[in-house]
Amino acid sequence: MRRGALLGVVALIGAAQAAMPAEVLTIAAVDNADMNRMQELADDFVAGNPDIHLNWVLLKEDVLRQKVATDIETRGGQFDIMTIGNYEVPIWAQQGWLKPLDDLGDKYDEDDLLPAIRKAVSYDGKLYASPFYGESAMLMYRIDLFRAAGLEMPPSPTWTFVRETATKLTDKAAGRYGICLRGKAGWGENMALLTAAANSFGARWFDLDWRPEFDSLEWQRTLTFYVDLLQAAGPPGAAFLGYTENLDLFRTGKCAMWIDSTVAASTLSNPKTSDVVGRVGYAPFPTYGGLGNHGNWLWTWNLAIPASTTKAGPAQRFIAWATDRDYADLVAAHEGWAYAPPGTRISLYNNPAYRSAAPFSGYTLTAIDTANPDQPTVKPAPYTGSQFVAIPEFQRIGNAVGQIFAAAVVGQMSVTQALASANDLTLREMTRAGYVKQP
Repeated sequence: MRRGALLGVVALIGAAQAAMPAEVLTIAAVDNADMNRMQELADDFVAGNPDIHLNWVLLKEDVLRQKVATDIETRGGQFDIMTIGNYEVPIWAQQGWLKPLDDLGDKYDEDDLLPAIRKAVSYDGKLYASPFYGESAMLMYRIDLFRAAGLEMPPSPTWTFVRETATKLTDKAAGRYGICLRGKAGWGENMALLTAAANSFGARWFDLDWRPEFDSLEWQRTLTFYVDLLQAAGPPGAAFLGYTENLDLFRTGKCAMWIDSTVAASTLSNPKTSDVVGRVGYAPFPTYGGLGNHGNWLWTWNLAIPASTTKAGPAQRFIAWATDRDYADLVAAHEGWAYAPPGTRISLYNNPAYRSAAPFSGYTLTAIDTANPDQPTVKPAPYTGSQFVAIPEFQRIGNAVGQIFAAAVVGQMSVTQALASANDLTLREMTRAGYVKQP
């Protein structure tokens, strides 16, 4: 073949490749700061993968959970990549609803994942999701307000200290409230906080025979404390405020204390997104009555591939880019080390540049390392999970109980009535599911 003809063939092949439609990956993503940042930086991935187009579907946390659960259970095929938590990963992997992540490439370095996080996203020894950030829970507080009131945060605060301090620092006339806590109903909203708090109060969801224990003294103490605290020192409409809403309140100076996810710290330290930069301190999740259980939760938002997709190869290429070691360097280059996704990789916490830029990093790592999802309660329990119960039925039961407890916060029922209603509902559901045997 003559050279001119050969060049013509090459040109035709190139033109044909250029004309080929890009593979479209539809990503169901949680609408939070870290995922928004990932979307903004995704041009880096597209530049190296021009054959892939990204279609982002950003959703509020509660809406995301509902949509991805419906899609995966029905094999709807709406998404190629899903943002899911470590609650779903082992349950959905066991059901065969997720594809294993077995082609992430050498750069991914699975051994660099924090052991607790790696375990949380694995099933039967295989990785079924890749974490883009991990978290526990801690107490965040306004150093300046504490100092002005002559208060000092102890190394290990108790719930009694939290209540007394929140009352002192509440100034409703000035629009400032002593504490923000999740009140919005949902298994991952108010019930995440309340389950963790209940663990610290010595309560548990179920006894060893899977019978619910909302009629226990420990749950009475937990819910009474929570309801009284929000009514006395919480912001208006507390029963409708979740993580996002409370983050907005705290970063704009409306709350003196906030007990929630460790991942919030990067947003609070960013001058672009926070009015309280340099005025926030951190402390462990509170304990109660000398029991010593901090109630630390363990959560990780992850990218996973539903079994229904036909695009597992391109999906793994994106997941590897979004969650490997190099991604933290990319974030640091654009916004600084303080905003690198926390709580997933050993190398990040061994990085002096990150530790220097993120004064909260030690609190985050300690909280994650000391979380004990395999034994979250003071008394022995038949389940695992720190701020959830790791059984398939929990999502439905947790949502229903969350609605009941939110009603107690707004005064639609008493604490005693709420606990009795939650116990009856949970017993009925657990009996129907076969956990509780009929006499």
